[in-house]
Amino acid sequence: MHGQTPPLPLPTDQLQFAMPPMHDSVEDERRHRKERLAGALRIFGRAGFEDGVSGHITARDPEHTDCFWVNPFGMPFKHVTVGDLVLANQDGQVVEGRYHVNQAAFTVHAQVHAARPDVVAVAHCHSVHGRALAALGELIDPITQESCAFYEDVALYDAYTGVTVDIEEGRRIADALGSRKALVLRNHGLLTVGDSVDAAAWWFLSMERSCQVQLLAKAAGRPVLIDHKLAVATREQLGGDLVAWINYQPLWQDISRSEPDLLS
Repeated sequence: MHGQTPPLPLPTDQLQFAMPPMHDSVEDERRHRKERLAGALRIFGRAGFEDGVSGHITARDPEHTDCFWVNPFGMPFKHVTVGDLVLANQDGQVVEGRYHVNQAAFTVHAQVHAARPDVVAVAHCHSVHGRALAALGELIDPITQESCAFYEDVALYDAYTGVTVDIEEGRRIADALGSRKALVLRNHGLLTVGDSVDAAAWWFLSMERSCQVQLLAKAAGRPVLIDHKLAVATREQLGGDLVAWINYQPLWQDISRSEPDLLS
């Protein structure tokens, strides 16, 4: 009605906005990483990233930083719980847990973790669109806002040598990744890293979608590239691990609320 005083805006400090948690103990941080790892594996299972026993997400232990939590060999992503996760050392030997570890995949993850002490989590799966782009030996083009997050921050490992079980091959993959957040493994698939499980998982999900969009756009015509300056500016806005963490939270809320047994 005319003449009424409009409602006052609430102070922003009264509004909820999730940020990465601070931990009071290493035990709390370990539990948090394991919960997020189990949740990410289930999300990847929902997304159809699983292909037989291929595909892993690893999370560095906050205390034993040369050991990494990983999904059990042969267990469906969609069934993994916190209690199922396996802790393996940098040589792939199980130091805690009840299951084997896929040695071929773990070799790559361990070398990436060793080369990147800033990285908490590494994600690699044989997703459909990621493999399709990898078969072309292409990188992500800056053709959408989301793909700009990867602009000049993704590399190509331009080789294929079969199933990776060799430490030197793992080191070459880590060298190709360098300081970037993502890697296209030619004829193989995608790999992403992050300073949290949430960030690494989000980058993989977003990169897979970017591959899908790029393949669709190229099949339909000639995509228009976003120019260098704008692509860089967009990456600076959207390409950080904190932004990835924030983007991932609706997925975490969904999986943890709808499948709370993952925490067992």
